[in-house]
Amino acid sequence: MELTLQRYGSYEQFEQITGGNLLTKTRIWHNVKKYMEKEGCLGEIVVQVTDDLLSRASMTVVNSRPTLTINIATAREHWLEGMLRHEIGTHYFRGINNCHQPWSSSAGRKKYNLKPFNPTEEGLASIHGVLFRKDPILWRAALLYYTVYQASHMSFSQLFHSLGRFVQDPNTRWDYCVRAKRGQTNTAQPGCFSKDQVYLDGILKILRYRDKINFPLLMALGKVSFEDVDRLRAVAQMENVRLPHFMQDQARYAQQLTKIMVVNQLTDEELKAII
Repeated sequence: MELTLQRYGSYEQFEQITGGNLLTKTRIWHNVKKYMEKEGCLGEIVVQVTDDLLSRASMTVVNSRPTLTINIATAREHWLEGMLRHEIGTHYFRGINNCHQPWSSSAGRKKYNLKPFNPTEEGLASIHGVLFRKDPILWRAALLYYTVYQASHMSFSQLFHSLGRFVQDPNTRWDYCVRAKRGQTNTAQPGCFSKDQVYLDGILKILRYRDKINFPLLMALGKVSFEDVDRLRAVAQMENVRLPHFMQDQARYAQQLTKIMVVNQLTDEELKAII
C-alpha cells in the first residue's frame, strides 16, 4: 500500500493509470465473450452486469446455472481480464474439476481428511487476478487485510476516517468499511468480519511455496488446499480435467509469480520468516 502511494501518489491515480478507463456494458459483454471463447466455455455461464455489488464480481450458482455477476462501477479496460481469470479461470474451473473427484461431497472431504480449501482458493484466484499486469501490485488484497485489522480496533466512523490516507474517494472507502463491518450489530464498537483477510493470507502462502507447488495439479484436483495436493495425486480422477489457457506455459507462469514478488518487494527470506 505504501509502495502504491510512493509510485502513484494516490490509489485513484493508480487505478486510472494501471486500470485504464471504465468500460461500458457493451464493451464488458464483448470482452467476456472473447475470454470465454479463449477458455472454451462460451454458453456455460450466465453473465450479469450490475451496479449493485459490494465486490468487483462474484461467481455463484443461480437456478442450477453458474452465474458471473460483474460490477460495472469497477470494470476497467486493463483489469477486466484479470477479474475473469480470478472468477472463471480459477473459481469456475476448480469447481468443475472438483465435481469429478472422489472428495466432491462433504462426506468425501471428510473421508480424505481434506484441509479447508481457503486460503488456497482465494489466494490462487487473487494471484491470477494480477498475473500479466504491467504492475502487479497487491494493493487490493493488502487493503482488504488491513481494513479488517483496523475494523477490529475501531468503530465504523473511525475506520472510514483512517482509510482516508489510502483511499480518497468516499464511495470506494465506504464499500471497504461495509465489507469489514458486515454482520456487526453495533458498528460504533470495534469488531470485524474477518473473511477478507483470506486473499492476502492465501497469496503469501502460495508465493512462499511456489517452487514446490504443482500448479496444474492444484487446478485439476478442484477445491483443495495446496497442502493436500501431493497425497491426493494417487487417487485423483484426471479425465475431463480442464485447465485455463494461461496455465499452459508453466515457465511463463513461474516468471510471472517471480515478477509479483519483485514488484511487491517481497523476498523468500521474509516469507519464510512469517510463514
